[in-house]
Amino acid sequence: MVLKIDMSGEIPIYIQLRNEIVKGIGRGELSPGENLPTVRQLASELGVNTMTVSKAYQLLKSEGFIETDRRKGAVVKPVQTMGEAVEAEYREHLGDELELLSAEAKLRGLKREDFLRLCEDAFAEMGV
Repeated sequence: MVLKIDMSGEIPIYIQLRNEIVKGIGRGELSPGENLPTVRQLASELGVNTMTVSKAYQLLKSEGFIETDRRKGAVVKPVQTMGEAVEAEYREHLGDELELLSAEAKLRGLKREDFLRLCEDAFAEMGV
């Protein structure tokens, strides 16, 4: 999997790293049970501090995308169904994110149809 990280961008590197790994899992580029590179290995490959990678992995773990084990390292977790309370909370969060993206698209002159097409294309990339 190729990670696209903008070292001079406004988004913190650990967030970019988290986002790229989530997209990789969503696209099926990273499979459940697959090991991620070690913190040191990935930090070396990207040319970033190990704490940056560690922070991204901690975030992914707290969100339930990976699990960590001292012997196995970071491993992609299987997709799990959410309970009703968690699903309702996630839907609210997703709605807030989509509202913000919709507002930005509207303010930049994107037509509704074009925005919806972009959403459909992005979702289709996930193999759904």
